[in-house]
Amino acid sequence: MAYFDLQLNGYAGVDFNGDVLDHASLERVCQRLESQGVGGILATVITDSIEVMEARLGRIAMLLEHHPKLQRIIKGIHVEGPFINPNPGYRGAHPEDAIIPADTSLMERLLTAGRDFVRLVTLAPEFDSGLRVTRLLSDKGIIVSAGHTDASLDQLRAAMDNGLVMFTHVGNGCPASMPRHDNIIQRVLSLRGKLWLCFIADGVHIPFFVLRNYLDLIGLEKTIVVTDGIAASDLGPGRYTLGRWELNIGDDLIARAPDSSHLLGSTVTMPRTFHNLTKILGLPATSARLLMEDNPHGVFANTFKDAPFRSPASTQGR
Repeated sequence: MAYFDLQLNGYAGVDFNGDVLDHASLERVCQRLESQGVGGILATVITDSIEVMEARLGRIAMLLEHHPKLQRIIKGIHVEGPFINPNPGYRGAHPEDAIIPADTSLMERLLTAGRDFVRLVTLAPEFDSGLRVTRLLSDKGIIVSAGHTDASLDQLRAAMDNGLVMFTHVGNGCPASMPRHDNIIQRVLSLRGKLWLCFIADGVHIPFFVLRNYLDLIGLEKTIVVTDGIAASDLGPGRYTLGRWELNIGDDLIARAPDSSHLLGSTVTMPRTFHNLTKILGLPATSARLLMEDNPHGVFANTFKDAPFRSPASTQGR
């Protein structure tokens, strides 16, 4: 088995949220990931206007359809937003003007644009009235993840009853200062074992000692590690983009907003993540591979059967 990254916004100079994306760029990304032991990713499209998101989803889907060999690595699309919490801290890097309440007709538009390549959607349950979008996605067999959310415990439980199965990058997508006890991190931790919980193991989004505490509490059985990588991943300092954002990545390789108020994804790679888990956190290699390979493959296989893992040859007739 190989690494499987459920949240990758871009890589090696290529921004999946850019308005210009071509086959050659995606093929270079696939080759680079493949050479580093990555066997699958979800290309992640983040919040923007519905029209812009439609265009970006449609472009990725078209490239996957017309060039099926890309699917050996790009197993589908993760739609993160626009149905998230718009409040400061919770919205993170997502542009406030494009964040809107969940709406089934708008979700259908995004799904149509992405053809049948949309595999995972991150949303805020408290902004999904009647949990109609959650149920719509679940009924279609699409993984529903809570993220960039301040949902109450009751709202999270109700969402789980309607198909919520995952939580996107626990410990991030929330304010730096929150109530000490009743906050979104504690609520999610109380649901450990019932939701797949995802973490970014770059030492920046979560300090390593905190991540170790989380893993000791939660266990490894329903835990997944992602990169949340952007175009700067696997490259050095320089200027990059993430959708609307223009980023100056310094020598510390931390992707920050221009005003340093929040992070804008990560520059960590999967090989570096494996190093962090084994050499810094001290996990056995088998445990690191569980978080980076077996568990993300497992949740996918259980949800989509064999669909995301078709060989390129089997998609030629699509």
